[in-house]
Amino acid sequence: MQRYSFAALARRALGRHRGWTPLWRKAAPKPRYHVVIIGGGGHGLATAYYLAKEHGIRDVAVLEKGAIGLGNTGRNTTIIRSNYLWDESARIYEHSLKLWEGLSRELNFNLMLSQRGVLNLAHTLADVREGVRRVNANRLNGIDAEWLEPEAVKRFCPILSIDRAARYPVLGATLQRRGGVARHDAVAWGYARAADAQGVDIVENCEVTAIRTTGGRVGEIETSRGTIFADKLAICAAGHSSVLAAMAGVRLPLQSHPLQALVSEPVKPVLDCVVMSNTVHVYVSQSDKGELVMGAGIDAFNSYAQRGSFPIIEAQMAAALELFPLFSKLKMLRSWAGIVDVSPDASPIVGKLPIDGLYLNGGWGTGGFKATPGAGHLFAHTIAHDAPHPLAAPFALDRFTSGALVDEHGAAAVAH
Repeated sequence: MQRYSFAALARRALGRHRGWTPLWRKAAPKPRYHVVIIGGGGHGLATAYYLAKEHGIRDVAVLEKGAIGLGNTGRNTTIIRSNYLWDESARIYEHSLKLWEGLSRELNFNLMLSQRGVLNLAHTLADVREGVRRVNANRLNGIDAEWLEPEAVKRFCPILSIDRAARYPVLGATLQRRGGVARHDAVAWGYARAADAQGVDIVENCEVTAIRTTGGRVGEIETSRGTIFADKLAICAAGHSSVLAAMAGVRLPLQSHPLQALVSEPVKPVLDCVVMSNTVHVYVSQSDKGELVMGAGIDAFNSYAQRGSFPIIEAQMAAALELFPLFSKLKMLRSWAGIVDVSPDASPIVGKLPIDGLYLNGGWGTGGFKATPGAGHLFAHTIAHDAPHPLAAPFALDRFTSGALVDEHGAAAVAH
């Protein structure tokens, strides 16, 4: 076996790599496309991929204002689960989870899916009642769900404190064993490569500055790289959904907020599941690099800032140490924020907008990453057929006038 000195290895690691094939073409925008998708995150790229693969629509462009993977897709905490309360939500997230389970194989790209289990802790009697209710609802929808008493929670996650004298004692937890985490940037790269291979143009550094309509129909799209005409225009821009829709004269019932996260310095493996707590507002997992990944609830104020703020960090650290006292000596490595768009019922908007040829996949709040493959799959169907997929039909915009809301504030409370 050939051996290299440290200096030789360093030269190879830091030297200029040659002969590497880019994962996707650096496409220049064409003057016209059948479908233009605004947003090169996971949802936009997944939509483009399924449009081409499932529906044979390849005259598609994905416009991303920056670089692929640097938006919300690269700024979340990577948690995947489907244990939502209402039938409509459970079905759409379970559809997504089933796609996750075969996605690395389908894309031929290692997404590092780790189904390590997700615990949702209960700290009050109200939490216990809600947790048991959700377990029963999940089982009725064919979703794996268990209720664990405190001792069983401790066996599943030995480093978690279940001290009954704690300010918020652990009274039990729901468990979805199929839940877990995946590598966020790999998801964007995998879908980008697969969409590109189907003939989709992925246009980076292309910011949309105006959307023009004629006779109630979408037409011109002004961008930083010129004007593009589209027969159909799909918005998949997470926290900026309402900004883009307003360019076409559509006002959306969405509020954009920062959602913060942070990581600790890396340590040896100590946490092999995901732990979430709505009551103390924190959720924790451990990355493959050893960092403890922690998040909290959204900031109360509206903002498009992608940075953390000290009050949220302080509160989530206090919550984390309540659950995991052994983390008390760890140092924080870095913090950041993504932008989430939240609807009045904490459920997404997926479907047609009041302008002909204009579609929206947004309003996912804190549930966007876990929905990536499912949302893209259903949204592609909606665009291709100009009619909603049955699983997406309950999430149309008109539910806010009909009153048929899908209230998921409880299942989505903390985030993810």
